[in-house]
Amino acid sequence: MKFHLFLLSSVLLAAPLATEVHNKGWILFSAQTEKGDWDLFVMRPDGSERRNITNTPNASEIGGRYSPDGKRILFRRIPQTVVIRHDKWGALGQLTFANPDGSGAVAYGGNDEFPWAVWGPDGKQMATLTKTGIEIWDIAEKKIVRTLDRKGIYQQLFWSPDGKYFTGPANLFGENWTVARLNALTGEVNPVNRFQNCTADWFPDSKRVIFSSRPANQEDADAKLREAANQKPAYGWTQLFMANGDGTAVKLLYGEDGRHIYGGATSPDGVYVIFTRSPIDGITKSPMGIVRVKDGPIIGGESKALRKVHPDAHEGPVLALPEGFEPHWTYAK
Repeated sequence: MKFHLFLLSSVLLAAPLATEVHNKGWILFSAQTEKGDWDLFVMRPDGSERRNITNTPNASEIGGRYSPDGKRILFRRIPQTVVIRHDKWGALGQLTFANPDGSGAVAYGGNDEFPWAVWGPDGKQMATLTKTGIEIWDIAEKKIVRTLDRKGIYQQLFWSPDGKYFTGPANLFGENWTVARLNALTGEVNPVNRFQNCTADWFPDSKRVIFSSRPANQEDADAKLREAANQKPAYGWTQLFMANGDGTAVKLLYGEDGRHIYGGATSPDGVYVIFTRSPIDGITKSPMGIVRVKDGPIIGGESKALRKVHPDAHEGPVLALPEGFEPHWTYAK
């Protein structure tokens, strides 16, 4: 009965949030179609006006990102025969550029080239994460401008809006899956958060980082849920956090017992955060959600164990959205 009251409360709290974000731009994301492939979709932030913008039954499109001005998108186009993994997608298929509505798609290189490509701050350059380092490319000239040591960063690379930093998970500082901040000019690196972190991205101010983290020694308050998800009792759930780039001011944004919270991305003004809520770790097919940054920390559902750790957390509002993967937000028309 108590859990159902939590659900009812969440729905009531989310109604004003849905109205608030309806006209605030567009969300670009990947989702699985009825035919089994993955296409790119766009929708309003409240989930309305959802439409498929790629419609390619013989291939999958994933990892869509708007350019800084919102006039272009980049994504990976992957053969349908290739299995898409939640933590390897950025190194699969062909890097592709297109208009925001999916038209004018042009492949940029061959399969598996330009892994983890991400827009530069001016939209004229991109960075790509290779085994030998970070390469910065002039997109129009199709040439390398400069290179950097990747300092242990191995996937999910993102470039700060001011162009000064990179972030991504790194095998560094004696631990795996440490979210790091890498100075794009000097190559200096520092940890943002250590131990079991991933899917980091930037706030618009380039000073703060949003990331997913699975803290150690979590209480097993949902043993039956873990058993159903084939997870070990002590494995723990993943929550969404924010922190300053130097690793200070770490704060919970959203968490929920029984869900792994991944793919956090902010709205262009940094007021809202969109993320995915995976019932099983390692899957790409998960519902999305939106919260206000100022309302955090928020805990969804009953979540007895997590509420003990964060007794100051709120119940919402949390705007529930359809299934999607790697969402990205623009305010461009």
